[in-house]
Amino acid sequence: MPDRIFQQPIDPDLMPGARNAIHICLRLQPNERMTIITDDTSREIAAALQREIESVGAEYSVFVLEQHATRPLQHMPQVILDDLAKSQVSVFCAMTQTGELGSRIEMTAVVNRQKIRHGHMVNINKQIMCEGMCADFHAVDELSQRLVERARKAGRITCKTDHGTDLTAEFSPDLRWIKTSGIITTEKWGNLPGGEIFTSPFNTNGTFVVDGVVGDYLCEKYGDLKDTPLTIEIENNRIKAMHCQNDELLREFAAYTSTDENSNRVGEFAVGTNTACQDVIGHILQDEKIPGIHIAFGHPYAEHTGQSWISKTHIDCVGRDFDIWFDDEKVMEGGKFLI
Repeated sequence: MPDRIFQQPIDPDLMPGARNAIHICLRLQPNERMTIITDDTSREIAAALQREIESVGAEYSVFVLEQHATRPLQHMPQVILDDLAKSQVSVFCAMTQTGELGSRIEMTAVVNRQKIRHGHMVNINKQIMCEGMCADFHAVDELSQRLVERARKAGRITCKTDHGTDLTAEFSPDLRWIKTSGIITTEKWGNLPGGEIFTSPFNTNGTFVVDGVVGDYLCEKYGDLKDTPLTIEIENNRIKAMHCQNDELLREFAAYTSTDENSNRVGEFAVGTNTACQDVIGHILQDEKIPGIHIAFGHPYAEHTGQSWISKTHIDCVGRDFDIWFDDEKVMEGGKFLI
């Protein structure tokens, strides 16, 4: 059975972001049904979302993961998947734990199959609710649309930073660019806060300095990498070599990207477009939306991009202060858009 969250009072600072999520990003209607999946750590944020759902008057269910399975999850509980399949709108609002990516892929498989408008709020916290989730998502969507139209015409994108990044990605017309601006549609579930365009690159070569954050469960452990950046050398879309002063991070990242035959392969190339995100805060959910470039090794979201391979891992890598060129047109300088 679904759970109930009785959270009184709710921190009022959470409510603007919750209103944005339910009314602007997900556009929940009174005649629709919504599923919230949360955990013990994220209960207050889920309660804020629940209050906004109740203001709409829509039917909903809430599931607290710890009440249905032992964590870290081996699989998403079937009762949650069954409930999700009955909804038109959903949110995953919970913290990650080591080894749980597979359970989230099981969840998004239902989302994709049922064409649910799904907001993915992995590792959400109060700071993100008060910053990235308070963006003007209509303006972010407009910027993202202008950018994705140009990206779809580009044969290559080059990105450089003063910190050592010098990477060129090549693109194929057979691989689709996707916009996830925070205005979520049935075509593609999206992270909240939103604000990025992405594709799976045909090829990438060069050096990418991760002086922002890395993703998945490593993000919470290592946080902001400004003082101990991870430098990744990429050749023909795969990791060739890595360097980092933090030996433990280097070992864990190397192990993660060795999980399967495509875990060390660049599966995602993305441009962040959420202009409400000004600087790295040490949380991948928001940091990957900062205007700039992030790449990910592993799963290429093949179901959306049209890529021909898959992986059971996916780890994002965020840098800082980019100059970006679409073919020969400079579209960003020092982390600021020129368009």
